[in-house]
Amino acid sequence: MKRLIRALLLPWLACLSLAAAGQSAEIIGPWNLTELKRPPASRWLSQTGAVHSLLYEGEKYAGRATEVFAFYASPATLGVAPAGATFPGVVLIHGGGGTAFAEWVHLWARRGYAAIAMDLAGSRPIDPRYDAAGNPVPNQAAKPDTRTRLPNGGPDHGHPQKFDSIGGDVSDDWPYHAAASVIRAHSLLRTLPGVIADRTAVTGISWGGYTTCLVASLDDRFKAAVPVYGCGFLFEGESVQKPAIDKLGDRRAAWIAAYDPSALLPRCRVPILFVNGTNDIHYPLDSYQKSFDAVPGRKQLRIEVNMRHGHPAGWAPPEIGLFIDSFCRNGTPLPVPGALTTSGARVHLAFTSATPLQSAVLHYTTDSGPRAKRTWQSLPAELGPGTVSAAVPPADANTWYIALTDARGAMVSTPIQFRP
Repeated sequence: MKRLIRALLLPWLACLSLAAAGQSAEIIGPWNLTELKRPPASRWLSQTGAVHSLLYEGEKYAGRATEVFAFYASPATLGVAPAGATFPGVVLIHGGGGTAFAEWVHLWARRGYAAIAMDLAGSRPIDPRYDAAGNPVPNQAAKPDTRTRLPNGGPDHGHPQKFDSIGGDVSDDWPYHAAASVIRAHSLLRTLPGVIADRTAVTGISWGGYTTCLVASLDDRFKAAVPVYGCGFLFEGESVQKPAIDKLGDRRAAWIAAYDPSALLPRCRVPILFVNGTNDIHYPLDSYQKSFDAVPGRKQLRIEVNMRHGHPAGWAPPEIGLFIDSFCRNGTPLPVPGALTTSGARVHLAFTSATPLQSAVLHYTTDSGPRAKRTWQSLPAELGPGTVSAAVPPADANTWYIALTDARGAMVSTPIQFRP
């Protein structure tokens, strides 16, 4: 019980301490945002090749200072930027079992961004290897045995660090370190040569999507955020994380209050695009829709039937780049669905789109049992001027939504509809 009380009171005690010292600081939960928004100390490890590597200051862990490894690439490091060029920035957050991926920052640099991707497990991946065309070899850091533990790295990213450490000192909590390291990376990125400081975005995959939900709710300097798979409400329904949270016993409420994104997403004012699949076992649709609903600001959904779960699959959807472009490069926005209405045997949907729509489809499932194993079916919808209509889903359909695809092939979804 003492550990629970301390975990809940720690942030407020920190606020009182600062106030007593005559200082003011922006503190949310365990995070001192005033400190995290200052550029961290950093040092380059390598500035040769298209992808550079560096270390930057992290949070204290086990009573000692830490450093975080990151890859960095931009049109300048690729050698394609003219003199004096400037570019927007993006922060890339890997998922469970992952690390900083050289090919991911390279991909965003080719898109015209300055990109930083950090390792959130206290390790360093191997130096980038390139193919004959000068591109980083895919998946070269996918296996854990290609990484080296940093002598002054932060916590690993296993379940003990993600869940069991809750209570007492926050410095051994992986979620605390993960969000802090991402915000520090953002603070550093904004200071690098050529980066347009007020045009930055963040995207992450799986546990990186989870962390994206946290930092988009904490760091208001981002112009756009795209969590892929990851969401909040992990303590409910079919989430594979629920058993680990339930095992916390009297510390369960403290973990949810501190680290489940459901506690922070109501603060999110950064425009956010949620990307997921219908059958994702890690982040099921119930939790996903609740996370979407919790955001009071500008938000959109992209739900793909049977979307695969993984790093390459998670950074592949073109909508991620298009959404971020619309806020950081004055790009054409994604279509925006309106409210669903039903009239007789038809479902109607108004929409706005700067690009003509190519198709609309109603997806539904009548299956019961675990969501990850349900089969989905599709019905074509009819396009009209600013409207879409489709047949009402069958009476036994328990979950359904409409997907809109524009002439660029960019797909967005309505909120998920659930029937009892």
